[in-house]
Amino acid sequence: MKKENVGYVIFLSVVAAIGGILFGYDTAVISGTTTKVAEQFGLDTMQLGWYVGCALIGSIIGVASAGVLSDRFGRKKAMLFSAFMFSLSAIGCAVCNSFTGLVAYRIIGGVGIGIVSIVSPIYISEVAMAEKRGTLVSLYQLAITVGFLFAYLINFWILGIAEGAAADPSRRFSSEFMNRLMVDEYWRGMLGSETIPALLFFLIIFLIPESPRWLIVRGRGAEATAVLQRIYVTADEAGRQKAVTEKSISGEVKSEWKALLSPGIMKAVLIGSAIAILGQFMGVNAVLYYGPEIFKEAGLASGDALFSQVLVGVVNMLTTVIALLIIDKVGRKKLVYWGVSGMILSLIMIGFYFIFPERLGSIFMLVFFLFYVFCCAISISAVVFVLLSEMYPNNVRGTAMSIAGLALWVGTYLIGQLTPWLLANVPPFAPAGTFFLFALMCIPYLLIMWKLVPETTGKSLEEIERWWTDK
Repeated sequence: MKKENVGYVIFLSVVAAIGGILFGYDTAVISGTTTKVAEQFGLDTMQLGWYVGCALIGSIIGVASAGVLSDRFGRKKAMLFSAFMFSLSAIGCAVCNSFTGLVAYRIIGGVGIGIVSIVSPIYISEVAMAEKRGTLVSLYQLAITVGFLFAYLINFWILGIAEGAAADPSRRFSSEFMNRLMVDEYWRGMLGSETIPALLFFLIIFLIPESPRWLIVRGRGAEATAVLQRIYVTADEAGRQKAVTEKSISGEVKSEWKALLSPGIMKAVLIGSAIAILGQFMGVNAVLYYGPEIFKEAGLASGDALFSQVLVGVVNMLTTVIALLIIDKVGRKKLVYWGVSGMILSLIMIGFYFIFPERLGSIFMLVFFLFYVFCCAISISAVVFVLLSEMYPNNVRGTAMSIAGLALWVGTYLIGQLTPWLLANVPPFAPAGTFFLFALMCIPYLLIMWKLVPETTGKSLEEIERWWTDK
């Protein structure tokens, strides 16, 4: 007999995962706006870098506060707040009249990114049944790739409208506001388009309940029972799940920080942080940043960088769909072993291309670049949010995941700052050496996963917690 109301759990997971679409869109949309924004506001290279990177400051603030917000006020309210920040950012970017205002609204959007990157996976992990949790949490990563692709397509579409109107004035809009938004200052339309999914996310969150595990931790047992009875078909199964969670928190230290400092949990937090930060030093963002140049050399961009971004977005999204379908069958650790091994091979081959570009040819580069995207999307990108959302005890899950998430964003910031220097023609970190270095950084990641991280596939959150505390 079926124990779970699978359709309802999928609905809850999809709603929470919409936050990932906003994460992906807000992160990727910036790529289509830089030229026009720099031209309109007369930005120098430092100011342009600040415009591109300012949202990261907001993300770090959001990640740092997400755990406290979600553990104190609940997962649902934290997601509502992030949706509000996304909406405010999108509308503000579309109508602001100064560069300072634009940066401020981008930072606000970054706060939304930071919060949702922690809270959405936590919520999904806490409503999902153990045997399907990997697949359901992976919906969040899939949503991020959908957000990337959505941003690239919107940028491509709006740029086409702007260029068409510039070539043929009869194609301009009758409204001056629309001309400003979509033609004369088309970057406003690109950034402002996020308003639609942001408002959808805000409204649809009201249709889902609070996380039952958070309600139990907060002593709101009756409300938790009502939610669990919707997730599980029988009252007996709902009661059993509630009893398991209550037992797991009965002996826990009331202070979150004291609980975090307990030996087993502190080890889990440190390992989670190491996974998060090392993932950034394996070339994930650096290779994607360098992607347009690679595609240009391969002859596919045809002078249009947005086309190459759409292609990467399609590969990334389709591969994530594959990962989503197999993560609970293959297991987290096996996906990482296979995927990271492929990343190492790809990075080494890309490095060799920079040593022998004429001998190997641009198609060689293209093949291994796309293979790298495939390996990354099917392994660490799909697994990281699943692992981080299920590694920690019920009463400190938000705070612990915030610490790991903060490590991830710090790693993102550092690699973003270091990559231009590493890729410059300065021995020994010329382009080939940079990719060899990224390949080398994959090895400690594999060792940590092999020796220190348990296989969590099919285990309940309470069973995973006992693994750490028993250690």
